[in-house]
Amino acid sequence: MTTDQDLPMDGQSATAAFDAKGIDVTPNKDQGVIKVVRCQGIDGDQPMIGDRVTVHYTGKLLNGKKFDCSRDRKEPFCFNVGKGQVLKAWDVGVLSMQRGEVCTLLCKPEYAYGIAGNPNKIPPSSSVVFEMELLKFEGEMLTDDGGILRRIKVKGDGYNNPNDGASVDVHLKGSCGGRLFDCRDVSFIVGEAEDKGVPLGVDRAMDKMQKGECCILYLKPKYGFGSEGKPEHKIGPDKDITYEVTLKDFKRAKESWEMDLNEKLDLAVGVKRKGNQYFKAGRHCQAVIQYQRIVSWLEMECGSDREQQKRIQDFILTSHLNLALCFLRIKEFSQVVENCNKVIELDESNEKALYRRGEARLLRNEFSLALADFQRVLQVNPSNRAARAQISICLSKIKEHHEQDKKTYANMFQKFAERDSETGKTRRRRDESARSGMNGEMGIKRRRRSQDCPS
Repeated sequence: MTTDQDLPMDGQSATAAFDAKGIDVTPNKDQGVIKVVRCQGIDGDQPMIGDRVTVHYTGKLLNGKKFDCSRDRKEPFCFNVGKGQVLKAWDVGVLSMQRGEVCTLLCKPEYAYGIAGNPNKIPPSSSVVFEMELLKFEGEMLTDDGGILRRIKVKGDGYNNPNDGASVDVHLKGSCGGRLFDCRDVSFIVGEAEDKGVPLGVDRAMDKMQKGECCILYLKPKYGFGSEGKPEHKIGPDKDITYEVTLKDFKRAKESWEMDLNEKLDLAVGVKRKGNQYFKAGRHCQAVIQYQRIVSWLEMECGSDREQQKRIQDFILTSHLNLALCFLRIKEFSQVVENCNKVIELDESNEKALYRRGEARLLRNEFSLALADFQRVLQVNPSNRAARAQISICLSKIKEHHEQDKKTYANMFQKFAERDSETGKTRRRRDESARSGMNGEMGIKRRRRSQDCPS
């Protein structure tokens, strides 16, 4: 094993020692980052571009003077490697490390602090040394719920990404439990990958990818084949799957600002139809994508006449109502309330919005708020039997909740009373014991005084 324990820290000799013992880890082999391994890693796996890495580090000048250290702060440092979030030397060096590895990196100025250096810490045009320990790494989470994890094998080119509605050409390799079940070239519209049998997780990762990128996506069932599985691929329900995706080419769809109002209104007809198709097929997450596209296009638009303004408002109202219904199905109740609120802002007596908001609030155990919504539904439409039935449920739940509160408070007060009683008994026993002790002492003192007195 190569070590740096005997590396001198005096400028030229330090550089010479790194040249002798280290390896150049820069992609173009320009000696910009030289690495010397102090402690080998525990396995052969290395971070990939975009991985979330956790490191400890110490930064020193070539004369050995320390200028920064995570251990002094007793807190490791985290960043997404290969994304330009840190010094270039760190991106290069950490990508060459294994989990648990400890190494020293000699970094030229162009890979560290450059010509300017760092005021009061790093002199201009200085090479620096970093002692690095790679504690752990994991893929990049693409969703808040952790359902899509990405690891980039090959970085893509440029800065553009596909957007919703873009046409993409990809190569796919799908596997489950180590078994390859899908390997093909396929083209699809982002937001409509379901039409080509491509799972939602691959579709939702597209707007993070660049042309030429090859990544591995780890998909939870929600973003894979769900509770239905994929019988034709012999994949059972609720299975995690993995896809290796190469984005070969893409053509972006027009952005909202690139279209005039008439073009948006014409496109909204087809997008709404597609959303309805997904909803009827039970593909609620895919339907959400379509309805949200309409909202993003039209929510800030104003028509040039009353007819055009009515078309805009109809699309907006319908899209929010449909979104609320989709979110009800996938049990994201806060999103239901949010979308219903948007409708009620435009139409305060909208029966469907009031009813769906009531449903979401009831499922969130907000019984009084739900009751108020269903009562408002009856004010709008007294013949709405479903709302009347929901009111009965709300009243029953409120009563049940009050009864439970009574039991809880009764038990609480009983425990307080028992504790106070026990505390009182303990205090009385302590007082009696103290009085008994005092009486004993007084008796002894009296006896002693009587013995000391002359007879």
